[in-house]
Amino acid sequence: MNKLGFYFHVPFCRGKCPYCDFYSLAGTPEGMDAYVAAVLRAMGPWGEKLRGREIATVYFGGGTPSLLGAERLARLLQGVKEGFALAPGAEVTLEANPTQVDRAFFQGVREAGFDRLSMGLQSANEEELRLLGRAHSPRQAARAVEDARAAGFSNISLDLMLGLPGGSREKLGRSIDFAAGLGVEHISSYILKVEPGTPFARQGVEVPDDDSTAEQYLFAVEELAKRGYGQYEISNFAKPGRESRHNLLYWRGEEYVGFGPGAHSFFGGRRFYYPRDLAGFLNGAGPVDDGPGGGFGEFAMVNLRLSRGLVREDCLARFGAEGGALFDRARERAKNYPARLVRGDGERIAFTPEGFLVSNALLVELLGEEL
Repeated sequence: MNKLGFYFHVPFCRGKCPYCDFYSLAGTPEGMDAYVAAVLRAMGPWGEKLRGREIATVYFGGGTPSLLGAERLARLLQGVKEGFALAPGAEVTLEANPTQVDRAFFQGVREAGFDRLSMGLQSANEEELRLLGRAHSPRQAARAVEDARAAGFSNISLDLMLGLPGGSREKLGRSIDFAAGLGVEHISSYILKVEPGTPFARQGVEVPDDDSTAEQYLFAVEELAKRGYGQYEISNFAKPGRESRHNLLYWRGEEYVGFGPGAHSFFGGRRFYYPRDLAGFLNGAGPVDDGPGGGFGEFAMVNLRLSRGLVREDCLARFGAEGGALFDRARERAKNYPARLVRGDGERIAFTPEGFLVSNALLVELLGEEL
């Protein structure tokens, strides 16, 4: 284990999407300035702890990080560069909404050192965008991609949602065609879940049944593959070599340190997180311990999110002979499942796209007491 990632949770949004369960709230210029100062303070003690370690990936998520503006974002990234060893060629990702950015913004963050963008398209169908509470049109999303390209970004991801109320393969196909037609390098395709406490939950919004959603998911996998986007994780697809290195760090069980209210970390065999409390964070409240992490069950679970799957050699490298024995036990259990769900051999266990749809049940069966 040697790779290390930084994650920054930026909790500001102009409005709460009705399906969103992430920690976010409205922000003021003064509040954003205070947030930046608090993050820089929180990073300070880590300089000595991470001496000799390189930061391989940096990710600004939220919320809507682009709301901070190019100057504040540049200040935060400069804090990383000054206080830590940022690896040569490190991947630095920024999440953005298509309605809150322009060419000047993209130029500012590109010059600051951001080299990857992740933008929330969600759908290319106007009626679905209205249902999801999104403020942009498909044309605005296309313009944002064009402006980002003009500013020098060559690594762009778009989010799509499937399993929407009233959704269909035809509507999803239009969204896939639209996103792929923009030539982006990466597409994330998430199944809508109505989370408790969200406006969708209070409104009693109903999503399509499991069979319909599964049909859409498998359709998306197939159609994205036709357009050159290989599936490398349950919900993520990329052109060759354009997988999200930061997210791969999570799914391969590597270490990461998060800053900001709601941000989680895994470091030194422990998990910890900042509570969802902006006021507390601004006042210097530290992270809360969340217990040990990084055991075999967790390692296997996150690796099985990947199309690559769980590899025996990786288990041996991380856990020694015990890891090999635990892999062998899971491999024997995997033989009980049809090839349409689980594939592999003596060196690898991996779920197929159909297997991903029932991955929670498969994980319980394969890993059992290790979870």
